[in-house]
Amino acid sequence: MIRKIINFYKEGFLSMEVGKKLWMIIGIKLFILFIVLKLFFFQDFLSSKFDNNKAKGDYVLEELTNLNK
Repeated sequence: MIRKIINFYKEGFLSMEVGKKLWMIIGIKLFILFIVLKLFFFQDFLSSKFDNNKAKGDYVLEELTNLNK
């Protein structure tokens, strides 16, 4: 049954004309949203503040335990 479902979607996708272009546009948009925006707007905060993994872990643990205070 799962194989029939996969074949259904596979055949439908292969027979599309405009759909392939739309999926390409969706893929490009997702690439821009998740890769490009992450590089420019979401910098690695912990690496810029701490030198080693122990210090990073201690900071995260401290922030999580003091979250409700």
